[in-house]
Amino acid sequence: MAERAVERHRVSIRLACECLGISPSCFYYQPKLSSENAVIADLLLRLATTNRRWGFGLCFLYLRNVQGYVWNHKRVYRIYREPELNLRIRPKRRIKRDKPDALSVPVSTNQVWSVDFMSDALSDGRLLRTFNVIDDYNREGLTIEVDLSPPSLRVIRALEQIIEWRGKPDAIRMDNGPEYIARALVDWANDKRITLMYIQPGKPTQNAYIERFNRTVRHEWLDLHVFDLIEQAQLSASRRDHRQSRPRADRPPGAMVPSWCRTGTSSASPRPTSSLTSASPGNRHLLPQRVPPPLISRQPAAPGISSQTPPKRVPTPQRGPRHSRLRLDQPSGLR
Repeated sequence: MAERAVERHRVSIRLACECLGISPSCFYYQPKLSSENAVIADLLLRLATTNRRWGFGLCFLYLRNVQGYVWNHKRVYRIYREPELNLRIRPKRRIKRDKPDALSVPVSTNQVWSVDFMSDALSDGRLLRTFNVIDDYNREGLTIEVDLSPPSLRVIRALEQIIEWRGKPDAIRMDNGPEYIARALVDWANDKRITLMYIQPGKPTQNAYIERFNRTVRHEWLDLHVFDLIEQAQLSASRRDHRQSRPRADRPPGAMVPSWCRTGTSSASPRPTSSLTSASPGNRHLLPQRVPPPLISRQPAAPGISSQTPPKRVPTPQRGPRHSRLRLDQPSGLR
């Protein structure tokens, strides 16, 4: 308005500012647009494209604690809102339930492991199952075994392979599935002097650590890919690492560090790249017999140092229509 008054009525800047009640410094002010705003916008766009389930909190924690940028959260959020990258959260009706007992928190690695199965399907409709194992102390994903229907002997073999490079756990928490109550697994645990901790039937919250890990696997891997062959899913599982760079929202900045430099992690030999690539005589018949088509996969980030409180059950943020899964020939975005 002051500029319009100066141009139309030919009055001085001082008089125009006094009539409109503004300061002359406000009239001469020129906004200073930092060149880093474009860098921030590009990083946020790439993160939102690659990790579709991440909101502003995880994106900011990744930039601050993993990448090492020191931008203010208000500045990053302002740039995050301009292209409307924020997730649209649908309100969910809350059901009042009795508060369960607190889940025990281990005090060291290899004290308690949690295991569980997940189900998905190939593009032709055949069902596949994943066998997930984590360490309850630091929520570290130890392996993801993929097969059509893994029996109890396959479970034993996967646990043996983890013990070779990480060490033996004191106890393993699991549900009451047929693979876990099999006599072969019970005899193996007795020989290894490992306690099998079975949860109550119909109480998955008693195994909350692995259930939270299953959500990450489901939302950031299985829901975003379509596999034509079981070998493709096995190869993708061997390439993924959910522990390295996923930020933790419930931990301070020191939590987002690689697993090899955490305190309390095992000092055993490095983790093998895949349990499917073992060339031992007992595993050769399980190796893929043909080379699958090239697979484009994403590299999500993984939990850092463990929290001293059990994970809370929160509603899953969703955005409008569900996004379709990525086929193998689609670009993967941020690398």
